[in-house]
Amino acid sequence: MSHAEIQKLYSDEGQAHLFKHVEALSTAEQEEFYNNLSKLAARNTPNKIQEAYKKSLESLKSGDNENADIQTLPSTSYESIIGNPTLSEEYWNIGLEAIQKGEVAVILMAGGQGTRLGSSSPKGCYDIKLPSHKSLFQIQAEKIWRLQKLSKCKADIPWYIMTSEPTRAATEAFFIQNKYFDLKKEQICFFNQGTLPALDSNGEKMFLNSPTNIVQSPDGNGGLYHAIKDNNLLQDFQKRGIKHIYMYCVDNVLSKVADPVFIGFSIKHNFQLATKAVRKRDAHESVGLIATRNGRPCVIEYSEISKELAEERDADGLLKLRAGNIVNHYYSIELLQKQLNHWCENSTYHIAKKKIPYYDNVKSEYVKPEEPNGVKLEQFIFDVFPEIPLDRFGCLEVDRAEEFSPLKNASGSANDNPETSRKAYMELGTLWLKNAGANVSDNIHVEVSNKISYQGENLDQYKGKTINENDSLLEL
Repeated sequence: MSHAEIQKLYSDEGQAHLFKHVEALSTAEQEEFYNNLSKLAARNTPNKIQEAYKKSLESLKSGDNENADIQTLPSTSYESIIGNPTLSEEYWNIGLEAIQKGEVAVILMAGGQGTRLGSSSPKGCYDIKLPSHKSLFQIQAEKIWRLQKLSKCKADIPWYIMTSEPTRAATEAFFIQNKYFDLKKEQICFFNQGTLPALDSNGEKMFLNSPTNIVQSPDGNGGLYHAIKDNNLLQDFQKRGIKHIYMYCVDNVLSKVADPVFIGFSIKHNFQLATKAVRKRDAHESVGLIATRNGRPCVIEYSEISKELAEERDADGLLKLRAGNIVNHYYSIELLQKQLNHWCENSTYHIAKKKIPYYDNVKSEYVKPEEPNGVKLEQFIFDVFPEIPLDRFGCLEVDRAEEFSPLKNASGSANDNPETSRKAYMELGTLWLKNAGANVSDNIHVEVSNKISYQGENLDQYKGKTINENDSLLEL
């Protein structure tokens, strides 16, 4: 489109204010400005964004959570492997066979920066101060490396890493600098999640973040579906013969990447979509819960249930609603082939009121508001859950101490910080050694490299050996 056509498109759709400074821009700046607007319009015209806002607002107003029938998942969908090694082994063998056949791929959601951790680097580059000083990316890469050795797979496990525009270059550079952590360059695919423009508090006008660009933000973890489509990943999955997807988030240092148990659970029960859950720490932990609403699988926010329902217990004395959501999913390729276009065309967005810094193109100055002045739209990855038939949806309850320690907050905060992540990782490695017969004092924690062991196997060489304070790191 020409500059005039772009300006007419935006002006006709209520964005004439964006052009008040255009004549003051240099020729190069004008070219950059119109090019950015053209690229944005190719994905989302202003009217489409405004319509998404109105649809989200209507959905919010029409929500009737008070009358919703919220229940736990039925036993046909919900299973626990806590304290059940026989069941775990059965699922492990099924999942490992799928990996061996080259049918499993991994998707990592890694678009966030470590801003809350005091770092400007991608969160996956963060060092939680293990004795090895390995980054989150390296820890996870080594789990894939070890699993490939265990399964003797005929093809390397493909690792699709979803970045964002601010983190893409730094993430790729980090992998190159670290020689892909001994994985093959060809098995790693980087792709970007999408962005959406911010709107003013009325859901009408866009903001400038500079004289030549619009304020945009990542479209939420639910943007994964659009990103899969926009980057033609489904075609790549099919070309590689992939049948099963393991998806997880970068900030969980304990995530069992490409977990054969979870994959085997999903395959055995013919689930199209499955999710992992950990038991809530207590009745009022601020965590989303995997349950059913009006007979459909869903994630409900802790704020959506009453105090009585939150505290209700089952016959075993466990919390009735205890399935804490950790955003760790299984997808069958069959499901993605059938539903991906539908999910993208019928996206549900959520409204977040924000303080949005912007460029004032009348006063030629940057403004940093002290109160919320606009809204951002984002998608949640679990918005598609209710579309899955209950008999094709699964939830596997796993041990929090073995599989979930998120890194959300800065050092010194109350929980989910570098200290708790490091402690959880080293306590797990220490438990593996004790289970293998090593003599480890209670006051000693050991980092066991995932190149040695994926989940506690391959540690027989430490049986009867005394581990002292000088053995804080066991490497291959």
